[in-house]
This record gives sequence, C-alpha cells and structure tokens, in this order.
Amino acid sequence: MKILMVLTSHADFGTTGNPTGFWLEEFATPYYLFLDAGAEITLASPKGGHPPIDPASRQDHFLTDATHRFDMDEAVLELLANTSRLSDISAGEFDAVFYPGGHGPLWDLANDHHSQTLISSLLAQGKPVAAVCHGTAALLHAKSGDGKRHIDGVEITAFTDGEEAEVGASDYVPFSVEQEATKMGAKFRKAENWSSFALRDGLLITGQNPQSSEETAKLLLESLQA
Repeated sequence: MKILMVLTSHADFGTTGNPTGFWLEEFATPYYLFLDAGAEITLASPKGGHPPIDPASRQDHFLTDATHRFDMDEAVLELLANTSRLSDISAGEFDAVFYPGGHGPLWDLANDHHSQTLISSLLAQGKPVAAVCHGTAALLHAKSGDGKRHIDGVEITAFTDGEEAEVGASDYVPFSVEQEATKMGAKFRKAENWSSFALRDGLLITGQNPQSSEETAKLLLESLQA
C-alpha cells in the first residue's frame, strides 16, 4: 500500500503579512494512521524540499498526540525536509493520494497543473483521492479527459464559510472553497463548525476541518483495504 501525501509550498497569507503553510495536525494524524497501517508513504510538494508549517498550528490548543509524536520522530522530520517535487511524481507508483490542509493550498495547489494531472491520473486508474479542510482546494480544477470537473455532481466537503469567518480569514483568502466548489457543480455538504465530518463519494474522499483529519484518513484506508 503506497500513499502519496501532497503538501503546500506556499508560505505567505496573502496581504496580511502573516505566514501560512500546511496545518500540522492535518498532516501528522493521517500520516501516523497510514504508517501504523503498514503503508509506504511518500511526501511531495509543488516546489519540493521543506514545505512550510503554519505556525498557528503549533499553538498549544492545536497540538495532539500525533503532533507530539511528529516532533520526536527523526524519520518523518527527514522526509519532510526533503519532499519530492510534484513534477517528478508518477501517479502509477501510488495507490492513493492525500492532501492535508492549511491555508497554503488556496494559493498553489488549487491551480497547480502537476497536481491536477496527478488527481486525474489516479482517478482514471480507479484509485482514491482524499483531501481535508483547505486541501480540498486541490480538487476544484482537476478534470477528466472529456473536460468535466471531477467534483461536478459529487458530494464533497471542506473548510466552510462559517469556519473561515470564525478564524477571521474571510477577507484575506483568495477564494471560498465552499462557494467555488458549489459554483463548479459539487454537492457541498457540511456539519456544525469544528465538528468532525468526512464523506466518501466514489473515489473522492473529503473532510471538513482539522477535527475531520482522522475520519478522512480512516475512510481512505477503508477504501484501500476493501
């Protein structure tokens, strides 16, 4: 079982002057679920090298057993420091892909050609694609060979407008994932703010927020082990 995890390379939170990146817990929790299930994990990012961790995800109230395990794990720290470039990744080498969130994907993975090609190739091979929170932005523009968006008519979820408003980011993000997904034909679903919510529709698996990372990862494992 070979799982690719794709992380953002984007570090600047728009015009705020604040940093962003990937959300640590949304990476660490799925990573260790996959690892403990016996998966071989590869890390990639648009630019390769060390992707930025959103410093906000390091705040005490966001830390979990998985993030503490991450900090003590020299092997994963080495992997993270040397992620592969997305342009060097071949979909045929993997059984699935997982996109953690953090606000960074809104600026790079949402429009990354190599990411879109990867998603389309995996789906064409009947392999699952999973994303959590803002990681769902990577799915928005991926299309099948006939030009249809993969999310068109499909139930998905992501960080909601309500949650974006609660963290004070609505005026600074380049777009709303909830609104864009709906415009593009997706059947956007959501639960109460900050509650765990993940769903699977065909080969697409998505989770709403950081609280959903474990549930999303488990759905991916279930799809691989079915």
